[in-house]
Amino acid sequence: MIRRILILGGLSISLVFAQQNAGGGRGRGAAPVKPAEPGTAKERQLWAYDVTIPPNYTPPKTPWGEPDLQGMWPLNHLIQVPLVRPKQYGDRLYRTDQEAASYAPRGVRQGEAIPVADRPDRPMRQLSLIVDPPDGQFPELTELGKKLQAEMKSSYRPGQTVFDSVEDFAAWDRCITRGMPVSMEPRNYNNGIRIMQSPGYVAIVLEMAHETRIIPTNGMPPLTSDIKQWLGESRGHWEGNTLVVETTNFNGLVGHTSAGVPGSPGPLQPETPNMKITERFTRVAPDTIEFTMKIEDPTVFTRGSYTVAYPMYLDNKYEMYEYACHEGNTAVRNYIQTSRFEREHANEQK
Repeated sequence: MIRRILILGGLSISLVFAQQNAGGGRGRGAAPVKPAEPGTAKERQLWAYDVTIPPNYTPPKTPWGEPDLQGMWPLNHLIQVPLVRPKQYGDRLYRTDQEAASYAPRGVRQGEAIPVADRPDRPMRQLSLIVDPPDGQFPELTELGKKLQAEMKSSYRPGQTVFDSVEDFAAWDRCITRGMPVSMEPRNYNNGIRIMQSPGYVAIVLEMAHETRIIPTNGMPPLTSDIKQWLGESRGHWEGNTLVVETTNFNGLVGHTSAGVPGSPGPLQPETPNMKITERFTRVAPDTIEFTMKIEDPTVFTRGSYTVAYPMYLDNKYEMYEYACHEGNTAVRNYIQTSRFEREHANEQK
């Protein structure tokens, strides 16, 4: 069972829906590739634990001959894989056998109730979404990055109490977008991702916040650099069985991460129009895609970039409902009214 949370007139309503996982067994009969011991360089290779690759697997093809990635690939399994790795694990990307034996995600434990809309549907050994740098930490900001961070506004910003106009809110507050790379990272609900294909195009439908990324794969030339977009402009091409998507032309008005991403390094991390994101989608089993996403923004990162990676699992029984964020979204108005009232009556409260 899962819960969906609707926000209507400022009231949160939890609805419960039945949801089952798709079959397929993640490549039954094939032994997973495992590292020799924890903490070694071999263990840090991707997919050492959480992906089972059938031997000699060949992905299906579309009628026009491209690798077929189509289907529903929700990210519920990543709800408790934090973006940033807990520091006690150092450079280690996976739980050891002993750690895995004693670990089960919230909601997977027998009889445990959790106050979230969705829940992780399988235990994961992966300890962080960030795989590069090797310690799984979010990059340090440059001096300009720190300046931009200080200027960011959001209802999630700790200590922000002045709200006078929509400019005092982030894009997600205003139901515009979660932005990139956040839209390809988990939330604690509404994690649906559907991939669709047609000759020359791939479409990625995002349950939150009800957006579709249209990715030409037909050699279409890029837009000029002066045309900026909330999700950037994507162009894709095929390298063997891998879809490579390069995205540029961001407007820089969202952020590298947000408080909605589990294990986020604080709610506000600035991005700039100089950001470039390179994603790679490789179907390695009937129900598994290996996904990597390199995020480059040397304007704000001292090390220039970081990389997120995780497996995507097919679940065509996952039901994606409309995420109508604007319907009944009174949060912006309520914040402004409350902020103005508090400031007007500040002396009366002393």
